[in-house]
Amino acid sequence: MQNVRRYADIIASLEGLMWLSLAWSISLSVHIGSTEPTLASLLVIGALVVFCWAHRPLRYLLRRYHIRKRRTDMWIHTLALPLLLAMFFHIMLEALLGSAWLPPKMLLFNILASAGWTTYVMTLFIKFVIHGFKAKTK
Repeated sequence: MQNVRRYADIIASLEGLMWLSLAWSISLSVHIGSTEPTLASLLVIGALVVFCWAHRPLRYLLRRYHIRKRRTDMWIHTLALPLLLAMFFHIMLEALLGSAWLPPKMLLFNILASAGWTTYVMTLFIKFVIHGFKAKTK
């Protein structure tokens, strides 16, 4: 059971990193005025999705309950909370500073999503250390 949780944590962390790379590639594409970073990120994500779909043991592993639960936790940290916070902070900054200079909303979301993903990974690491310590003392 512990291995399934560990696999679920690793898969959810890698998936969060994959979506973060897509979000940052969109910001980079807007900054440099070229779609190449976004297309490269989409190509890598597409290849990983096809591989996960075609590889039977991985497909069975991804159907397990723990994987879905961990992925839901990851989505809360990297998508739901950063979207709400980015919208709130952007509205507050626009009210305080006016619309003369504001960072783009996507950049604000990327920073908050990166912080959320880092929090998620550090939480998983701390849980792993605590469970390892408890198993060692028993």
